[in-house]
Amino acid sequence: MDTFTSQYKSISSDTIKEKIYNSSALDVENALARKKRTLDDFIALISPAASSYIEEMARLSQLATLRRFGKTIQMYNPLYLSNECNNCCTYCGFNHKNEIERLTLSEDQLLKEALALKKFGYEHILLVTGESPNKAGFEYLKRALEIVKPHFSLVSMEVQPLHTDEYRELVAMGLNTVYIYQETYHHEHYKNYHPAGKKADFTWRLETPDRLGIAGAYKIGLGILLGLEDWRVDSFYLAAHLSWLEKNYWKSKYSVSFPRLRPATGILEPKYPVSDKELVQLICAYRLLNEELELSISTRESEKFRNNIIKLGITSMSAGSKTNPGGYTLNNNSLEQFHIADERSPEEIAAMIKFQGYEVVWKDWDSVLQ
Repeated sequence: MDTFTSQYKSISSDTIKEKIYNSSALDVENALARKKRTLDDFIALISPAASSYIEEMARLSQLATLRRFGKTIQMYNPLYLSNECNNCCTYCGFNHKNEIERLTLSEDQLLKEALALKKFGYEHILLVTGESPNKAGFEYLKRALEIVKPHFSLVSMEVQPLHTDEYRELVAMGLNTVYIYQETYHHEHYKNYHPAGKKADFTWRLETPDRLGIAGAYKIGLGILLGLEDWRVDSFYLAAHLSWLEKNYWKSKYSVSFPRLRPATGILEPKYPVSDKELVQLICAYRLLNEELELSISTRESEKFRNNIIKLGITSMSAGSKTNPGGYTLNNNSLEQFHIADERSPEEIAAMIKFQGYEVVWKDWDSVLQ
């Protein structure tokens, strides 16, 4: 099976870094002038040279988003099923070495959590677990999907990487989207952040979107953890990965998320902090590269940032999120994966979106855009 691994190995990170940091103002202006942009244009748009053109990038990004998605923002929210994890990721509160209270929801607890989200108005629910095959493996995920699917029109997952046949089965059961973040594409440094557990297998994780494409996933979500490595270089690799997937699995839709490293129990500090201005630049660069791409922002970001990013390219966001299992209905001390920054309720976020003249979509765009 030909996968993105072959393409990945052909890319020289040193060459890409040199191109990014040597991009000129003229390169940026040429990229902005084009209607159809390439990966070379993306290099210019994420370069330091583009920092002087963010207002123009934001204007064009807004227009491109309006053409494809109109004035709509899709709402989703995570439901954390388990904080059990066999990995030792240095940036995550679920790190196996952290001596904290672990919890995997029972079927009754899971349903109560799901119905609590349903009362907020959500029709899109994201099931999230740590990576623990014994506690929250494939059979557990199947049962979780069976329990929540009758209550929601759109169910997504952000869980451990699975095999192609397992993804096929979940897709047949009604799974809509799978989010799988490489965290960083820096192969050598990847092992420093993932010293133990299945997630330490760089290639296994890198090829997960290929398995999803083969399995016929409706939508595949990608992302890097901003703050681990040079965000410009990592973002180029993600854009190249996206390009590969779109060419080879063109029936699937694609989403990119922008998680910045947030405080959590026992984690490292960002080695490469990403400023608000740089994050705006990155979001706009992705929109200008790909008008069809769904771009998502979570409650990791502040109220002010999320308010201002609405009109600049984002198409989906969460609200009222809890990042620990049982967070919506159980009074427990189970560990959060990370501390959220925007603690406003779904009602408050919906009101903010409407105030800006946008429609809040609780279901999916297909019913809105057709």
